[in-house]
Amino acid sequence: MKKVFFAGLILLLVAAPFFLKPYGIYLLSLWIVMTIAAIGLNLTLGYAGQISLAQGSFVGIGAYAAALLTTTGWPLWAAFVLAVALSLAIGWVLGYPALRVQHHYLAFVTLSFATLVFLVLRNEEWLTKGVYGISGIPRPTLLGWSTKAPIDFYFFCLGVLALVGGATWWLVRSPWGRAFTALRENTVRADSLGVDTRRYTLMAFAMGSTLGGVAGVLYAPLVQFIEPTAFNLNLSLNLLLMVMVGGSGSFLGPFLGAAVSVLLPEWMRFGSEGLYLIFYAIAVMVLMAFCPSGLLGLAERARRLVR
Repeated sequence: MKKVFFAGLILLLVAAPFFLKPYGIYLLSLWIVMTIAAIGLNLTLGYAGQISLAQGSFVGIGAYAAALLTTTGWPLWAAFVLAVALSLAIGWVLGYPALRVQHHYLAFVTLSFATLVFLVLRNEEWLTKGVYGISGIPRPTLLGWSTKAPIDFYFFCLGVLALVGGATWWLVRSPWGRAFTALRENTVRADSLGVDTRRYTLMAFAMGSTLGGVAGVLYAPLVQFIEPTAFNLNLSLNLLLMVMVGGSGSFLGPFLGAAVSVLLPEWMRFGSEGLYLIFYAIAVMVLMAFCPSGLLGLAERARRLVR
């Protein structure tokens, strides 16, 4: 059943852009970018149980790395390398407070980091151009294949998502993924069973942050103009919402949560006479109140009732 579902999903993602206008293709590309960032947060929060309110900051780091390099003539793969290196190193360092504080204290630490990154992006004009932003971000050309057209860049993003999804699928089923789960369930018990909780905590932050940087590298050429406001706390909270609504700690949760956050409001906007955000907010609140495990948890509950 799962194989049939995945095959149908892949077929839908490949065929969908041929029936959409450019704006629809843009929304699907944005869904891919946000899904990659949410997958990273899901590794940190859903599997390893480490609260982070800074995932949007790593998207910003990756986006600015791509914008600053590609607008000066560097290829996009160089931006990927720089974004991965920066996000991995900063995420690893950010993981150290998680070795000493937990829960809401850790949330405040990551919130402070997110504020710091936003202030740097806004105020350090010599590096980031500040509130003026960076425009004219080019889309890459790969082996003679130009991705300037929306549909071409969509398939480029889809290929990156396939690689990220495959790597994550392997990771969560590897000993590393089982160690993350043990860390989430009970740190003391995991430590007593020989799990190096210190190392795996740092790894959880580093891996999640790295995927945030990868998402940022795709986001910059997608929108072709970035400025600091796009990477403030709202983005981090939106990514957190994606993980929680889809189903924290499940592989498909970020995919579903990103669809709800990116695609559902646009679909509701037509025919709701401007009230779609109110309906959307009420639906999310009701879901979180009656099914904290998200949409996948709701589906599992429905399946049990049917049985």
